[in-house]
Amino acid sequence: MGKTITIQPVSRIEGHAKVTIQLDDDGNVSDARVNVIELRGFEKFCVGKPVEEMPRITTRICGVCPWSHHLASAKTTDAVFGVQPTPTGEKLRRLCNAIAYMEEHILHFYILAGPDFVMGPDAEPAVRNVIGMVGAVPEIAQRVVKVRHMCAKMLEMIAGKSIHPAAAVPGGFSKPMREETRKALLPMAEEALELAKFTIQFAKESIFPKYLDVVKTVGTITSGFLGTVRHDGAMDLYDGKGRMMYADGSYDEFAYDDYMDYIGEHVEPWTYLKFPYAKKKGPFALEDNAPSLYRVNSLARINVCDFIPTPLAQKELEEFRANFGRPAQLTLLYHWARLIELLHNAELAAQFLHDPDITSRDTRVAVTPRAARGVGVVEAPRGTLIHDYTTDDDGLLTHVNLIVATCQNNSAINLSVKQAAQLLIKNGEYDQGTLNTVEMAIRAYDPCLSCSTHRMDGRLPIKVDIVGPDGELIETLVN
Repeated sequence: MGKTITIQPVSRIEGHAKVTIQLDDDGNVSDARVNVIELRGFEKFCVGKPVEEMPRITTRICGVCPWSHHLASAKTTDAVFGVQPTPTGEKLRRLCNAIAYMEEHILHFYILAGPDFVMGPDAEPAVRNVIGMVGAVPEIAQRVVKVRHMCAKMLEMIAGKSIHPAAAVPGGFSKPMREETRKALLPMAEEALELAKFTIQFAKESIFPKYLDVVKTVGTITSGFLGTVRHDGAMDLYDGKGRMMYADGSYDEFAYDDYMDYIGEHVEPWTYLKFPYAKKKGPFALEDNAPSLYRVNSLARINVCDFIPTPLAQKELEEFRANFGRPAQLTLLYHWARLIELLHNAELAAQFLHDPDITSRDTRVAVTPRAARGVGVVEAPRGTLIHDYTTDDDGLLTHVNLIVATCQNNSAINLSVKQAAQLLIKNGEYDQGTLNTVEMAIRAYDPCLSCSTHRMDGRLPIKVDIVGPDGELIETLVN
């Protein structure tokens, strides 16, 4: 008879999820789903708040990537008030974004995903973690911890605090940078750049060649991709236009104010995550290679951009495309793309700190409340992040919509998990290493589930199983 395999919790991700894998009578996988089992609901309880409070409130959505929500929210409030930040205000925002990216990508590669590659996916769970990483590569681990802590310290020096920041405000940045601060930050940025250069070389020499067969087979699907580019097609992680690239390499471009013309949202009853899809290629279909299926995050950005505007990262992009083409589809290549972005952001941080305008005291413009709608978008480490606010005449919020990166990857995550499970589980045979390899398909996307759980119709689905004294299921009640 058929059997259900449950992986709960999925480990080494941000948030809580479980995977249910359904086996048929022959022990082969008939279906697999990623069930997100937490609910936040920020969109609802922000209504009625003064819009200028949003850059401070939305950082509480996620303690792992607060800067992404902070900057997306600040950009949205700029649009609501109808202002453009000063050049220095924008540069300080971009600098903080680059540093936050470094902190996030170092965390994911070395601590969340790294144990699968350094210890191996079949290693015992007791050692397949950050403690095992410290034991396996102690010198590298020490360097990683130092630089991650240093990145947090850099953000604190620039903005006052690194977690739950409040420095990006409507119209710019609240805290000018002193010259002595800039000089103190420069050697830190250079050390982070050295780690970024080491990391991608280490991965290309010692990690990726060893697991190339896994990369080519596990979690593979075909999809379109969404990312942000400049007017000239360059990668831009802070501002620009949306480029929706389809599986054949063709694409549509759009101003993010018009995102609802290009992105639709679908709901399924078995998860709190919505399913965004490419409207121009709709309707929604949870199927590999569906025309409306698209992905975000590092691999998407690497695919959609024409070039990367920093020299070291551009050189890596050229090598990547020579090996895997454009658009590259292999899911585990997200890790490689993430390291190219790590290098890009390390280069950016050093560039901004060498810019003499970064210490200008002209960091913000005045704002006046008004009734308006604003859309603000940044490329979070986990993908395209959209904030959409509407206010009344007093500047109070009447509508809030967030389309979060992991939500946009929801379809792809489910399909990658199903593909991995069908590839690896045959005739009912599996072990903990097999199930961890299925989890690797999820970790490639670096999901942030706390950010992404929003229920469109306001209901809280509840499932209650009534079980008799002998363990027999008597009835299931579903709200």
